[in-house]
Amino acid sequence: QVQLVESGGGLVQAGGSLRLSCGASEITFSIYRMGWYRQPPGKQREMVAYISSDQSTHYADFVKGRFTISRDNAKKTVYLQMNSLKPEDTAVYYCNAWRSFPSRNHWGQGTQVTVSS
Repeated sequence: QVQLVESGGGLVQAGGSLRLSCGASEITFSIYRMGWYRQPPGKQREMVAYISSDQSTHYADFVKGRFTISRDNAKKTVYLQMNSLKPEDTAVYYCNAWRSFPSRNHWGQGTQVTVSS
């Protein structure tokens, strides 16, 4: 059974940094597009960033220049380095593994990130 396990969340002051990690098991990690999504309190889940199998990256406008996504295929791990954090970055952050054919879409359980002002 596919498992995605996030870690690295916590409480940080505005302007601080956190590094999220997501370890995957039971998938051919290298062929998946790996992403990070977040769900702020009372809002819908939204895409933060993703990295494709060819290492190309895509970011939501609200994190460009502050967050960096990376992956280590040998460790089956995707990272999200978050710098210059703002209170509005407070959310549960979810790891996602997606492939188009055959269609697969997997989610982690989420990790809480809280940014205090």
